[in-house]
Amino acid sequence: QVQLVESGEGLVQPGGSLTLSCAVSRSIFSTYVMGWYRQAPGKQRELVARITSSGTTNYADPVKGRFAVSRDYARNTVHLQMNSLKPEDTAIYYCSAALWVGASPQYWGQGTQVTVSS
Repeated sequence: QVQLVESGEGLVQPGGSLTLSCAVSRSIFSTYVMGWYRQAPGKQRELVARITSSGTTNYADPVKGRFAVSRDYARNTVHLQMNSLKPEDTAIYYCSAALWVGASPQYWGQGTQVTVSS
């Protein structure tokens, strides 16, 4: 059974930083494209960042230069480092796994809440 388990939820002040982690089943970690999506209240879920098995990364325009996605092959974990956080970054963040870039994710994590507020 494939599992994606997020951690790192929190409340941070504007301008602060937070790191999310996603523990991924070994069976898919090395081959799937790992992504982070987010969904704010009343909005559609959107792609934030993704990283291929070879380490190529892509970012949504609103987070470019502030967020960084990485893979830890020793721990089968994907991280999302978020810096210079803004109130509009407030959302539930989901880890995802897709077979290739552009494909709809096949697996999802349960989601973790990020709140940016003073």
